[in-house]
Amino acid sequence: MPHVLIVDDDASTREALSAIIGEDGLTTATAGDLREARIQLVRQMPDVVFTDLKLPDGSGVELFEDLDPRSGVEVIVITGHATVESAVNALKMGATDYLVKPINMQRVKAILSRLPRAGDLKAEIGTLRGELRRMGRFGLMLGNSPAMQEVYDQIGRVAPTAASVMLVGESGTGKEVAAQTLHELSLRRKHAFLAVNCGAISPNLIESEMFGHERGSFTGADRQHKGYFERANGGTLFLDEITEMPIELQVKLLRVLETGMFMRVGTTKEIETDVRLIAATNRDPEQAVLEGKLRLDLYHRLNVFPISLPPLRDRGKDVELLAQAFLDELNERHGTKKHFPPAVKEMLLSYPWPGNVRELKNYVQRAHIMSGADSDSTATVPLQITLSKPAAGTAITIPFGTSLAEADRQLILATLEQCGGVKTRAAEILGISLKTLYNRLVEYGNDAREEGDSADESRALGGADA
Repeated sequence: MPHVLIVDDDASTREALSAIIGEDGLTTATAGDLREARIQLVRQMPDVVFTDLKLPDGSGVELFEDLDPRSGVEVIVITGHATVESAVNALKMGATDYLVKPINMQRVKAILSRLPRAGDLKAEIGTLRGELRRMGRFGLMLGNSPAMQEVYDQIGRVAPTAASVMLVGESGTGKEVAAQTLHELSLRRKHAFLAVNCGAISPNLIESEMFGHERGSFTGADRQHKGYFERANGGTLFLDEITEMPIELQVKLLRVLETGMFMRVGTTKEIETDVRLIAATNRDPEQAVLEGKLRLDLYHRLNVFPISLPPLRDRGKDVELLAQAFLDELNERHGTKKHFPPAVKEMLLSYPWPGNVRELKNYVQRAHIMSGADSDSTATVPLQITLSKPAAGTAITIPFGTSLAEADRQLILATLEQCGGVKTRAAEILGISLKTLYNRLVEYGNDAREEGDSADESRALGGADA
């Protein structure tokens, strides 16, 4: 039978926890300070420890020194501080979860219901470490650069807990994938993972979307609607672009975090919810607080465990690893066997990727589309496509003694690049037929064709050569 040790200098807290834990069929032992706790550890090693952080003879985190990391003992820390800063530090040291006084006994029950499976999660995270070494993968995430290794370490520590996580990173760095990985490695993975873009919902509808509404609560509400908090009960709710949420709704969100209760629009009946929140922003959250975009109290509630996702330009050869993974997916989907030519690989590593992983994925798809049907390599397409006309005065320099064929080649390729790869426009500027342009490109080893040129191409194949 699982055994629980409760360490708290407040007798009423010890009694309340003992009663609620006993109802679940677990045995308990209690201690009022570190000295008594260490005596209890010698008598019987517990499966779970609930410990207050502030004890008469020290801090509850000192008990970590008495626990063998391999024993699998789960530690839940208790704090009376609203900022829970000490609890955050305990989580980083290996605590499984935390409780804020006054203790919500429903949360205690929820923690106990999940704890028997926590050891399995830690073993799974260890397995993922091996997969990372072999394949560069960590759950749903890909990359083995030092910057990502640090992210994986943080995810591995916080995922099995119930702590709120704040993901901060530039647009396109993969915040939603990180949130999904956190969920898949958590004790809530058998329940729903719901992602909400706070900036994509109308301010008039966001409260209804978050908390739901009753039939007839406003014009157009012809049926009862369950919101995200109700549908994600037991699971994880990912709030992307949290700084775009209206301030008045942030107040209600804070109340849900503090009480675990919410009300649908159009009713005064409270509904209980058990949801883990992961928030994300591509802005500096502290700057957003100063600008009045994010409430300070909500920021502290969400920022229990912050994780910063690095931009792609800081991830070194992860660029090549990610690009190949995206190309492999396209090859499998379309039954092709394309690879990146050396020039493309060199270009991928030298480009700064302002759009990060999202931009890289789009580029690989574009290069795959623009390659010829019979080509075994992707097209060498420009990294930034522009629809504007070539800039006046743009010129190429051809040294004296260059052959006419080589000058012709340089002029055609330079014009095509200036036109963003749009061959119909390039042929028009060069004063040649589309068929001639295609023939030249085949000679140059570049037979890439845009989908948008297909109609002109069919006409060109029957036209006269220039």
